[in-house]
Amino acid sequence: MKAASLLALAVFSFAVEAQTVRIVVPFAAGGVQDILARSISNEFGAKIGRTVIVENRTGAGGTIGNASVAKAAPDGTSLLLSAASHTITGHVYAKLPYHPLRDFTPVAHIGSVDYVLMINGEMPARSVTELIALLKQNPGKYNFASAGTGSATHLSMAYFSSLAGVEMVHIPFKATNEAIQEVMVGRAHAVMASTIGALPFVKDARFKVLGVSGAKRSRFAPDLPTVAESGLPGYQFDSWMGLLGPAGMPKTMVEQMNAAIGELLKDATILERLAKQGVEPRALSPDAFSRLLQDDFVRMGSIVKAAGARID
Repeated sequence: MKAASLLALAVFSFAVEAQTVRIVVPFAAGGVQDILARSISNEFGAKIGRTVIVENRTGAGGTIGNASVAKAAPDGTSLLLSAASHTITGHVYAKLPYHPLRDFTPVAHIGSVDYVLMINGEMPARSVTELIALLKQNPGKYNFASAGTGSATHLSMAYFSSLAGVEMVHIPFKATNEAIQEVMVGRAHAVMASTIGALPFVKDARFKVLGVSGAKRSRFAPDLPTVAESGLPGYQFDSWMGLLGPAGMPKTMVEQMNAAIGELLKDATILERLAKQGVEPRALSPDAFSRLLQDDFVRMGSIVKAAGARID
């Protein structure tokens, strides 16, 4: 190969390595997705030899941030720290500027989170059974707050209402911490918050914490019953979390990034950070992550239909 060609290749390789990677978080700062992205960004960047920054692009239930990555060049410089809200919005919104599966490349699964049902401490209910009875006696009187229409905090509670056969008013906010604050001061009555967002308030008299959303009790809150145990049999809701890129990313690049996340999920420091966010770590290959997304897309379609959470 001629010297000029070798020089051009070297310059190109250096330019690619020097490019900054942005991890887009489609929700406001302070939520579990945002904190998770910032918890791994530096170490992830070191593993792949590139500078990684976190960018919050909020609005429309996460779809604005999602769309920005779907439309980006598939060169590895734009990634999405995504969660179940990604597959949810594909069914909640009648029209989206992207398809949740076809327009994205599954890069790396990081882990999963459960949610916790919290109500205002002044409400006359001490269990899921009592809450359902109260709501049935007062259809439409009580509301629930969420991190935005189409978010996991929205659908998890809409699904609860549907399965319980109760009527609640949905009040969307921009972030989970805002929704929790509204319940704390009594302007909202209930919220289904991520485990880590809820745990600081377990012994706070301004709240009553009724149950976790997963199929089994959370290791982060072993004394809390599941929602199913506490009065709503069959209820289960959790959220995957992982990195997606635009469709068409080169396989070798995806494999490199996937391997980097896999290594981080063996690092004691990273695992401690994930535990502080209530994230159960789990590394998956790109193909296994793709299958998880496809299965979750079908599952969320059924839940959205049952909850009637459709936006035209």
